[in-house]
Amino acid sequence: MNASTGTDMLAAWRQKSSDSSTVKSSRDENNVNAVRSAASSPSSLSNYGYAEQEHAKKEEDEEIGFAREEDPGASLEDEEAAAVQEQTSPELFLLLLRTGFEEDKNFHVVLNSVIAGRYHSLDEIKLLKYVNKHDPADKYHILRLYDYFYYREHLLIVCELLKANLYEFHKFNRESGGEVYFTMPRLQSITIQCLEALQFVHGLGLIHCDLKPENILVKSYSRCEVKVIDLGSSCFETDHLCSYVQSRSYRAPEVILGLPYDKKIDIWSLGCILAELCTGNIDLNKTSVLGTLPNDSPATLLARVIGIMGPINQVMLAKGRDTYKYFTKNHMLYERNQDTNRLEYLIPKKTSLRHRLPMGDQGFIDFVAYLLEVNPKKRPSASEALKHPWLSYPYEPISA
Repeated sequence: MNASTGTDMLAAWRQKSSDSSTVKSSRDENNVNAVRSAASSPSSLSNYGYAEQEHAKKEEDEEIGFAREEDPGASLEDEEAAAVQEQTSPELFLLLLRTGFEEDKNFHVVLNSVIAGRYHSLDEIKLLKYVNKHDPADKYHILRLYDYFYYREHLLIVCELLKANLYEFHKFNRESGGEVYFTMPRLQSITIQCLEALQFVHGLGLIHCDLKPENILVKSYSRCEVKVIDLGSSCFETDHLCSYVQSRSYRAPEVILGLPYDKKIDIWSLGCILAELCTGNIDLNKTSVLGTLPNDSPATLLARVIGIMGPINQVMLAKGRDTYKYFTKNHMLYERNQDTNRLEYLIPKKTSLRHRLPMGDQGFIDFVAYLLEVNPKKRPSASEALKHPWLSYPYEPISA
């Protein structure tokens, strides 16, 4: 992909807008737009022609019920754009388009190759539209969707411009030797915003199912504002729930054991995230507070959970569909040694959150322990967690 690709994409968006001039885009004049592309699987779309994609786009608009509003902002048709490409991984490209669009003069185009194909992207569009519709004032810290369109075999999602995700920002900040960003006041602010986002989506009957540092993006560094993104794995609580959800390091015990789960799995994930941000162990190649190394097994994660948070409820073990994969009939934790192919017992190493979070104050540690309750029936909801005393502790105000 060369620099002209970005210009071609922008031209496709302009052409789409021109072809449907009676249907205006719903971009917000107070935001600079970002475009995320969920690239379809080449095998599934390699025979699609341009005309067929336009037909597919029309059908998808009807399926999604895409109601657009009058565009209050300036049109990008009046802007001249040049593209600069930075390849960040084999499946992720970042294009920085410098335009004259508003004061920031930037908007980003991210091409994220998604193996699941375009239908995964359409699910995310439907959910973003649904969530945004119920939050017209943009109060609940969820990514804003403005538009979407096709560029060749790519479905491009036009959304608000945000900055780095928490994983990228924390890694950069640490490696550059910068001042520690995730202080107690900032962690408190991020927590409140994330819980308000979860309270909102949970109130709509949705489970995020993939909350992790990569899916929390910074909106403002100075004001410590964040947004939750990526509803592509989300589901309604009334759906037939998939047994394989959540990234491993943020996976709740009930999911690992094959128990029925609900919105409380998002609370567990948030607890893991906060512990990582506090310790600085957010590198995927290092062991985090409750996380795993890339090749670690779910049994290893369970051992770490038991060692830090205490034993797993016997009723949970008895009812778990997958308990037998990790526990003997006597509830001894085991795993298969990949080198010898022999079964070996895992003895959890006893420790505590206080020991693993030496940088956190006692209120923070109590709060993280509250979120990381192993029994989901005792774990708080987002609404209950927002009432925890630590979230109202009067830290020094965050200076903008």
